[in-house]
Parts: sequence; structure tokens; C-alpha cells
Amino acid sequence: MNRTPLVDGAVAGAVGSVALNVVSYVDMVLRARPASSTPEETARHVAGLAHVDLGPEDRAANRRAGLGPLLGYGLGIAAGVVFAVLAARRRTPSLPVAVLLLGGGVMAASDASMTALGVTDPRRWSRTDWLSDAVPHLAYGMAAATTWHRLRRPSSRRG
Repeated sequence: MNRTPLVDGAVAGAVGSVALNVVSYVDMVLRARPASSTPEETARHVAGLAHVDLGPEDRAANRRAGLGPLLGYGLGIAAGVVFAVLAARRRTPSLPVAVLLLGGGVMAASDASMTALGVTDPRRWSRTDWLSDAVPHLAYGMAAATTWHRLRRPSSRRG
């Protein structure tokens, strides 16, 4: 497999990550809700598991505030690359299927990792909590899948 599909997948994942964040911020504005603490809590747990000292608490809090979103972007980009690997081996799925695979896959990976780390428990989420999680991930899937399809059209395929 050449590197072009992997780069296209990473680009699609990055575009999807931006869309996810934009939709999350719009939700915060419309509902006047605070930012989620789960990215920072995830960063805290990952740093602990990796035995990484983030420094004194005032600095550690700032580092977690930066690391949380970076972990999200990393997951989104990695999902795009994984999708590229899988799609390159077979016919690219239709746009609706790609949206569901990408959006659902990122949501499952994100929620499963945070559940495994003890950051959250989806069994205790309300309907609003589920919608607040599903809608941005659907936006991720739509943006990533659309970007993937645009980059991989027959006229843009590179050897």
C-alpha cells in the first residue's frame, strides 16, 4: 500500500476532528453548557498510566487542558488512517456507510477508552448526554467521510 491513502486518511480524520469540535462548541454556546471535563480527566489518567509527571498542580492543570484536546485530535486522525487502511483493501464504502463507520468508530473508541480508564460510565448517561456525544461524532463522520470521498475520487487517485 502506498502512503497516499494514509495521508488522505489522516487529512480526513483531522477535518472530522475539527468538525466535531466546532459542533461541540456550538452546543456549548446554544445551551450555555460548560466544557466537558472528560478530555482533561482522560489526560490525567493517561499521564498516570504512562508515569509522566505533569509538574506542580497549577502547571499540570494547564498541561491537561492542552493534552485532552490533543488526545482527541490524535484519536480522530488515527481513525482516519485506520479507515484508509481498511478502505484501501476493498472498494470504498458509500458515503452513508463511511459516515457511520467513521463517526460510530470514533465514538466507540473514545467512549470505550474513557470507560476503561474510569473517566465516565455511559450506562449512567442521560438521553441528553448521549445526544451531546452522538451529534458531534456524527459531524466527525460526515466531515471525515466527505473529505475521504473527495480526496479519493477517481480523478484524484495517485499511484
